[in-house]
Amino acid sequence: MRRSAAALVACVLLALTACAPTAGEEGTAPRTLGPPSAGAPAAGAVDTPALRRLKQQADIAACPGTDPSAGALTDGLPAVSLPCLGGGRPVALAGLRGTPMVVNFWASWCTSCREELPYFAQLDEDARDRVLVIGVDFADPDPAAALELAADTGITYPQLADPESESRIPLQLIGLPQTVFVDAEGHVTGIERRSVASYAELVGLVDEHLGVSL
Repeated sequence: MRRSAAALVACVLLALTACAPTAGEEGTAPRTLGPPSAGAPAAGAVDTPALRRLKQQADIAACPGTDPSAGALTDGLPAVSLPCLGGGRPVALAGLRGTPMVVNFWASWCTSCREELPYFAQLDEDARDRVLVIGVDFADPDPAAALELAADTGITYPQLADPESESRIPLQLIGLPQTVFVDAEGHVTGIERRSVASYAELVGLVDEHLGVSL
């Protein structure tokens, strides 16, 4: 059963509280945006000497360069600038263009995220010249745990951080994980508000939303 428009609006308005699909909705499972008692770190807390060391140890790629003056497309990523997890230049989401992209929102506490991250690592390895894979550690109370999880699951593609949930309302982020597909011109072509169950499923979604066959 599809979520009603009123329910979606209610989720978006509850910008600082957890909002999850109710049990029994088709294709979903109850999930929230964060541990009930956890608070997100301040923006500067995602770039410390300790986090920089963890990022280097995990061999995570540098965040991509973007044009900060690029205007947001009506159907594109929002005009939000996010810090790079573990240090690096901030990234203007609206300026991410030129290559088809898969943007995966996750957090260290999210069990479903942990299970699907290796699939995104494999996608990055198989499609690196054709698809840009980017992670966003969303409202995570423990960015160090996020970088440790990245190392454990083998993800080395660029990682942004959204400690203040700036992307939540414009992308209607109602649960984790969530994956956004963006074409080379910057248009959002699909959003999956659920976890990915297998690498084959992820490859199928890339073909469906981006027209890239692997």
